[in-house]
Amino acid sequence: MPTALVCPACDRTDDDRWRCTCGHPLEFASHPRPDGPAPDFSAFDSRRGVAAFDDFLPVDPRVSLGEAFTPLVDAPALDATLKLEYVSPTGSFKDRGAATVIARALECGADRVIEDSSGNAGTAVATYAAHAGLDADIYVPDSVTAAKRRAIEATGATVVTVSGSREDVSEACRDAVASGEGWYASHAWNPAFFAGTATFGLELAAQRDWSVPDALVVPLGHGTLLLGAYRGFRALVEAGWTDSMPRLLAVQAAGYAPIAGETGTETNDLADGIQVRDPVQREAVTDAIAATDGDAITVSTEGVREATDRLGRLGFGVEPTAAAAVAGLRRYRDRGVLDGDDVVVPLTGRAK
Repeated sequence: MPTALVCPACDRTDDDRWRCTCGHPLEFASHPRPDGPAPDFSAFDSRRGVAAFDDFLPVDPRVSLGEAFTPLVDAPALDATLKLEYVSPTGSFKDRGAATVIARALECGADRVIEDSSGNAGTAVATYAAHAGLDADIYVPDSVTAAKRRAIEATGATVVTVSGSREDVSEACRDAVASGEGWYASHAWNPAFFAGTATFGLELAAQRDWSVPDALVVPLGHGTLLLGAYRGFRALVEAGWTDSMPRLLAVQAAGYAPIAGETGTETNDLADGIQVRDPVQREAVTDAIAATDGDAITVSTEGVREATDRLGRLGFGVEPTAAAAVAGLRRYRDRGVLDGDDVVVPLTGRAK
């Protein structure tokens, strides 16, 4: 029986919906936690992917392509530690969420999943759906890169191109879901996706022998990684495996900054993965940043371009959205927010 869902706004419970009838995002009604002290990192079997953290997962993690357990690498030139999420099977951290959301789709009896994405989430969902034997329709903006489109099509998924804004793509996708065309495997709405990205926080602490960094600098669009990481770190505190939370320092693209609230005339059209003006989980993301004494800033097109080039010269081949976090790291230091702190920066997606 799939884990029940609950609305944090109105307390309504449901077995399988993508959104509460009141319009609010849903969460899992229960959250498993392990008994006993934190084990040694060697106790986790990396061959199981996110399933290695099944004591924390509200889904049966039955689908894996070997995601998770990404390298944690010191980068002295940046005075930070980088977590290389871009070495994941489809090239981004979204594989964590795809593994759990497709597992949830199977639990709920779905035979076709639908997702809307600027590229990485669509590729991950389509790939994991194919591995699980499910059909997939992926809605993308007409500006999606040719490489990302080819990656989705290679899985056998149907690519549905929508003209207009990123919000127009999401609306077209939700209309298809409302028409009964498939099960919504959304990286923005579905709590099962966030259960997967929560393993980022669990894994990072485990790799550091159950210590957490002072700060995590992360690109922010819908908040899929930031909110997932927050829930993972919070779960560790609740389990008694750690006793603190890192500050969550978000980085948004200029012109797409509903959380940072910075205004100006520039629009950052390079970091396409975080071009989100109306994030579904806005309230939860804002609460997570506030709860950790975090912050949110914007970065310019030029700042992202410079960070992408610099990372390339350091041997890290990432897409601009991933480099936005490093551009943000520089801005946070320039502002005096970070000074000698132990900082981790996830590199979220590979160059395509």
